[in-house]
Amino acid sequence: MRVLGIDPGITNTGYGLVEEASGKMRALGHGDIKTPGSADMSERLDILYTEVSRVISELEPDVVVLEQLFFNTNRKTAMAVGQARGVILLACRHAGAPWAEYTPLQVKMSVVGNGNAGKEQVAYMVGAVLGMKDRPATLHACDALAMAICHLQSRRIRELTG
Repeated sequence: MRVLGIDPGITNTGYGLVEEASGKMRALGHGDIKTPGSADMSERLDILYTEVSRVISELEPDVVVLEQLFFNTNRKTAMAVGQARGVILLACRHAGAPWAEYTPLQVKMSVVGNGNAGKEQVAYMVGAVLGMKDRPATLHACDALAMAICHLQSRRIRELTG
């Protein structure tokens, strides 16, 4: 199974593809989609939609996993992330890619075993689980890979428990 994790954001959106075969997980690709801060919101959302559509088309995931929006004290940031999630979901819909979502707490519990884990702990465990020599250059890509790992581990539990 190939799972594409996406860490949505308006300035930086991380993505990471994880494949599970014969009980082992490995990263097949990861990166970031950046939008220029000088562009207006409609242009930034258009760039994000186009690039996410391209990533889905090129990487051919079986499922796309997004971070579930949680309420933030910064309303402006929460609104921008919500808009980013909307165009990502639209890209999934247009590509015919099923999607799932997990909260940051679920991802941290799944990958690190601690819902209060910091980003550095998550990045370390992503590298360990995927057997990566070098971790991704950005924490956004690490978070996206962590979401893919969470989905695969949650799938295993669902299969075992019915």
